[in-house]
Order: sequence, then structure tokens, then C-alpha cells
Amino acid sequence: MNKRTAAIGVIIATAVLVMMSSAVLTYDWEADEMHSIPFTPDADGELITGSLNSELFETYGPVILVLAMLMFGAIIGGAYVAKEEDEDDSD
Repeated sequence: MNKRTAAIGVIIATAVLVMMSSAVLTYDWEADEMHSIPFTPDADGELITGSLNSELFETYGPVILVLAMLMFGAIIGGAYVAKEEDEDDSD
């Protein structure tokens, strides 16, 4: 690695660190009130509209299935790439 590449890396890392720290330091943490996300069903056994369960599985269900299949493929691909092949030179 030459000096120019190292200098550019340091500049980019510094810029990212400054942006992240400024976002944390300038946010008004006391303005937002904490609220809980309803997770359990109501008294009738029905999911509460807007609850975590309802939003994840009814609204974004197909997206979660596609992402699950993509992640499964990535795991299988990673295992295939990482496996070691034995080469026998004893012909």
C-alpha cells in the first residue's frame, strides 16, 4: 500500500467518524418519548393492528420469505466456497 492510498483511507475513515459522531451528538434525545410496540395478542386472541407480529408477517411476509431464501443460498454458497478440496498427487 502506498502513502497516497493510506492517506485517502485515513481521510475517508475520519469523515465517516465525524459524520457518525455528529449525528449522535446533535440528536435531541429528550424529544422522543419511549413507547412500547405491542407484541402479544389482545384479549380476544386477535393480533393488534400495528403490532410487531402483524407488521412483520402480514405486511412484509413475502419479503421475509425471499430474504430467507437468499440467506439460505448465501450460507450454502459460503460453505461450498470454504470447503477444502484434497488433491491427490499419487497418480
